[in-house]
Amino acid sequence: MFWPRSQEDGGDRAGCSRDGLDPTVSARSDTTPLVTRAMLLTVLAITAAALGLLRLGWIGRVEPAYIAPVLWLFTGLFVLRVAGQVLVAIRPQRWLPPMEQWNLMPYPILLPIQVVFIAVMLWIDLAFTWETGISTVKNSGFGRFLIAFSAVYALAMPIRYVIRMRRRPDQRWFGGTIPMVFHIVLASYLYVLGSFYAAA
Repeated sequence: MFWPRSQEDGGDRAGCSRDGLDPTVSARSDTTPLVTRAMLLTVLAITAAALGLLRLGWIGRVEPAYIAPVLWLFTGLFVLRVAGQVLVAIRPQRWLPPMEQWNLMPYPILLPIQVVFIAVMLWIDLAFTWETGISTVKNSGFGRFLIAFSAVYALAMPIRYVIRMRRRPDQRWFGGTIPMVFHIVLASYLYVLGSFYAAA
């Protein structure tokens, strides 16, 4: 299986440092490529726009078929995040940051968890598309819980960002932000689900 080599492995890949970058690039700087920065900002904009448009047409339309496209959108964004890290794990990419910026958890543990998340999200998305299944049954109590949880989850990300930028000024302003951005995507997914269930 493809796993990034740890610092204990010793030796660098041909022409690259241990983190997959050109050895001439300083480790004490934000190594997030411009393309990645643009994509992260785009993901945030798409997420905000999707939630805004959904809320504008929410009254009287809280039905599975109406929610499904937004759920698919957020699932697709998260799949792209997972696929991007897989690419970097296989081989460093010029347009994507090194592995150290993608997660805090060891990747051999993180990837299976991400796969489970995607499988569950796809199951829910299909249920909402077909308007059938237990996941489409409204439950106001559970819905309110998901809304509250998603709000705390999402609000924790700006706090995490501020803490990281204060502790790592060399990483300003995009270093290590990939997990934060996609945690917001997951929080938005939960918020949409919660809003649906709470409309019981």
